[in-house]
Amino acid sequence: MRKTAPRVLSKHLTALALVWTLLILPVAGFGQTRVSMPRNKYKVADDIKLGRDASRQVEQQMPVLNDAAATRYVQEVGRRLVDAIPPEFQQTQFEYTFQIINARDINAFALPGGPMYVNRGMIEAAKNEGEMAGVMAHEISHVALRHATAQATKQSNPLNQILGGVAILGGAILGGQTGAVLGQSIYKGVFVNPYSREYETQADILGSQIMARAGYDPRDLANMFQTIASQGGSRSPEWLSSHPDPGNRFNNINREAGLLRVSPEPIKITQGFLNTKRRFQGMQRAQSMEEIARNPQNNRGGQQGQTVNGRYETRVQTPSSRYRTYSSGSQISLSVPENWGTVSETETQVWLAPEGAYGSSGITHGAMIGVAQSNGDLSQATQSYVEGLLQSNDYLQQQNNYSRTTLAGRSGLATVLSGRSPVTGRTEIVTIYTTALRNGYLFYAITVVPQNEAATYDYAFRNMLRSLRLNA
Repeated sequence: MRKTAPRVLSKHLTALALVWTLLILPVAGFGQTRVSMPRNKYKVADDIKLGRDASRQVEQQMPVLNDAAATRYVQEVGRRLVDAIPPEFQQTQFEYTFQIINARDINAFALPGGPMYVNRGMIEAAKNEGEMAGVMAHEISHVALRHATAQATKQSNPLNQILGGVAILGGAILGGQTGAVLGQSIYKGVFVNPYSREYETQADILGSQIMARAGYDPRDLANMFQTIASQGGSRSPEWLSSHPDPGNRFNNINREAGLLRVSPEPIKITQGFLNTKRRFQGMQRAQSMEEIARNPQNNRGGQQGQTVNGRYETRVQTPSSRYRTYSSGSQISLSVPENWGTVSETETQVWLAPEGAYGSSGITHGAMIGVAQSNGDLSQATQSYVEGLLQSNDYLQQQNNYSRTTLAGRSGLATVLSGRSPVTGRTEIVTIYTTALRNGYLFYAITVVPQNEAATYDYAFRNMLRSLRLNA
């Protein structure tokens, strides 16, 4: 009996070791859930082109927040997540960029090739940096897995059909009617289905893996989805229909977190997160996406989307014969009639108009000057900007080809738009002048006036353009 005891003990130890091995296999053996790249008949370059084209429209028509500190913070978080994308899903040609949309909805969307936009409302709703990073990781996963062009492959859609839906196909978290309105405000007349539940599952799983690799706890992504669903109220079913829950999403993400090596002290509350939330508290309340879609003129040139306090009157004062100088630091100066006020001013655009000529739908008499992003080519940048303006203001039509002009001593382009104004009910003449700045941005000056008053404003507009000085 004594001789056989060691054998019995050995068997017990072997059995115990087997049980222990089975217990740890999910982490040490099987590890994280495998994610496979979907079939895709399109080139990586197609994703990049789609994203670039769409981002130009987004930034012309959506109120991109002009706050350097908040944007820098979101970019830092985004870069940490991008660096954590598993090597097999890294696309060296993709350029991930991160900007904040000044809208109060809990939302975020990413475009093919890398451009991402995070709503201010999403950051305000997040309880910690991990929740915000979780949404961003989910969106990054849609981009890394090339879901937009993969879905087009699955549906046998040509690229021009998916172009209309990239704002939603890019992974808009909010979705529903608000998401549809947003997409249609950028690209009209195109319907595209939301991501499949399969792709949503992939984005949840890969997003969880990216989070863990970046030092976050994937459970924060699960918590954020619960926050989104709970705040949807009666619109929750719409959110689910446009951004479908693949089934038991909260539990599935938590289960994946259990398969991952999560830091014992994951990133939660950071100084950057607290500082950014404080900055938002000191800002004017942001509009909803529906309000933004209803008032597209408020977003021209990347404004912060604030509502302009003014009113529209049937009779507007004619331009004064006396002038004042408007200047923006030492970079821009020009002469405007003395009775034109500076009625809206952001880091990228200013409205100059008389009383009774401005309000929440833009200006009816006066001028706008500002800067927009450019690829360095004046003709292409001008055409892109004008196309965005036409899409935002569908009552306008371009009346002529671009003509050469001189603006502040520089080569420039000009074109005329016109159409029946929804504010005045009269035909409106909108003339756009553009030139390139040394920093690569596009400078534009826009004059607006009802056609039957154009002669009265002609001298004021010409004097404004003659007096323009640019030091940028």
